Amino acid sequence: MQAYYADLHIHIGRTEEGQAVKISAANNLTFYNIAQEASERKGMDIVGIIDCHSPGVQREMMHYLDKGEMEELPGGGILYHHTTILLGCEIEVRDPGCGAAHLLAYMPTLGDMQQFTAWLKQHMKNVQLSSQRIYVTARELQQEVLDRGGLLIPAHIFTPHKSIYGSSSTRMEHLLDLDAIAAVELGLSADSVMAGYISELDRYTFLTNSDAHSLPKIGREYNKLLLERPSFAEFRKALAHEDGRKVLANYGLNPRLGKYHRTYCDKCGSILDEQDTTVVERCLYCGHAKIVRGVMDRIRSLADREEPRVPADRPPYYYQVPLEYIPKLGPKTFKRLIERFGTEMNLLHRASYDELAETAGDAIARYLIQAREGTLQLETGGGGKYGKVKA
Repeated sequence: MQAYYADLHIHIGRTEEGQAVKISAANNLTFYNIAQEASERKGMDIVGIIDCHSPGVQREMMHYLDKGEMEELPGGGILYHHTTILLGCEIEVRDPGCGAAHLLAYMPTLGDMQQFTAWLKQHMKNVQLSSQRIYVTARELQQEVLDRGGLLIPAHIFTPHKSIYGSSSTRMEHLLDLDAIAAVELGLSADSVMAGYISELDRYTFLTNSDAHSLPKIGREYNKLLLERPSFAEFRKALAHEDGRKVLANYGLNPRLGKYHRTYCDKCGSILDEQDTTVVERCLYCGHAKIVRGVMDRIRSLADREEPRVPADRPPYYYQVPLEYIPKLGPKTFKRLIERFGTEMNLLHRASYDELAETAGDAIARYLIQAREGTLQLETGGGGKYGKVKA
């Protein structure tokens, strides 16, 4: 078996014909451009392209399959050069008495996804668009995904907007059959230790994905998977810890860089960063009640433990600082680094300090090694604003 890098949550902005898919995503974020960027620049072995339920996107997939530029794999997924594409879909549910939450559904083949689209059309206002609300319960959707051989994974489970714990409810069991969840996606403002405050999550495989809305954001969070080959069938086994397949590691933003990590005051713009504060109802600095509750503060309010528990078989979580956050790393220097090392994965994981310094200078090489080791000094994000690296 072999280790593969995988980013499993990447959005499509528009089709090549100009049809909108994810309104908030970049226009050049097409199915083909994602595949090309992931394979040739990012060095991702597996990508999950969300919005493959969209009929316009499916026409493009069939076009590239017919041309022979891509091919469907026997174990599920579509191969483009060095990268396997898993077909995904993000759907919004809103059960009675609950807020909105986003769920990810992955299907083995294009045919399976097309049949899923036909079902979605019956319960959704505009199936062409991404992350649309479906007018069935979360459990009905979950069962439909499972019956089609798919995988259901709650998305960015702690974010303040449209997530299971952040805006929908206090427990996943209120919405979903816990035995039929393949894994959970932590989101940009949480890590394994933070999730360890909630016992309901102990049983699940954790994933960390970019939720990319532009090409540069691909790979800002990702996973390392141990598989026999990159395919949907092998991915399923890894999530279930079957036959030696597994998630070897999660690479994610330090939660302090996430834009919803701590509570933010809309009035004075302050970001709460008091480590001993649990539940905050008003801004600690100006007293205003209009606050955006951060992920850390939400988790503490939901916690059913005094201390987090990390199961012994939980893979390590490595803090990965995206290259765009590295001080002094401009476009020209970045281009030189990519020309020398080939892909971002080579740059982030394989290049030595001396090799980096030869190409980018000592200061940037030092930042990159500190990023790899998780020792960069950071300023905390909140209220929709990302944190940043202290220069």
